[in-house]
Amino acid sequence: MFEFLNFLREGELGWLTITVRLVIAMLCGGVIGLERERKRRPAGFRTHILICLGAAMTTLTSQYLVLNLGLFTDMARLGAQVIAGIGFIGAGTIIITKRRQVKGLTTAAGLWAAAIVGLCCGAGFFEGALLATVIILLAELVFSKLEYFLVSNARVCNLYVEYADSSKLGTIVDTIKKTGAYIVDMEITKKSSAENRNPCAVFSIRTPRKITHQAIMTMLAKLDGIVSVEEL
Repeated sequence: MFEFLNFLREGELGWLTITVRLVIAMLCGGVIGLERERKRRPAGFRTHILICLGAAMTTLTSQYLVLNLGLFTDMARLGAQVIAGIGFIGAGTIIITKRRQVKGLTTAAGLWAAAIVGLCCGAGFFEGALLATVIILLAELVFSKLEYFLVSNARVCNLYVEYADSSKLGTIVDTIKKTGAYIVDMEITKKSSAENRNPCAVFSIRTPRKITHQAIMTMLAKLDGIVSVEEL
């Protein structure tokens, strides 16, 4: 596709080739990181740039050993270690909240994808790097809205309910059943005096088509003794 850049893919690695590949890696990583930074995620602008640059340098180092130094080695070996090793950084962005929510999966996946884009840039596969960056942004910016629409209209939802007293649990269950919803699963956490935390429960419910998740949450929030209601 980018035939005019073919001179950057052939022969030994020179200053121009290295500079162009690293700059493209920095731009691709930065663009992906901007979206995460805007949403205040743990790994943002600088993190994605550094990971993308590091992956690009890994590929460049492998090529330098073979093309410039003439060493007999597998150029794909170092890149394979990046693909496996990025999982340790990605795992650090994944947390489980006290409401049993898993946070950071998209950020971790974005870091892994940014590393692959960096490998593409380092190898001179500019078409793949730029196309992958566009698709990653499409997934994070556009598909996220589609995902929200599908989740908000799904018949199964998980509700986190925090209440002031354990005696309110029966009222909560009765209110959910009155809406026509079916309780699939229920996880109860008792009041912790050490942490000064209210009792809470996570309900997995199947809702009828005629009622929305927000309507059920509103009904629960109006009950006496309910501290908070959130959809997980």
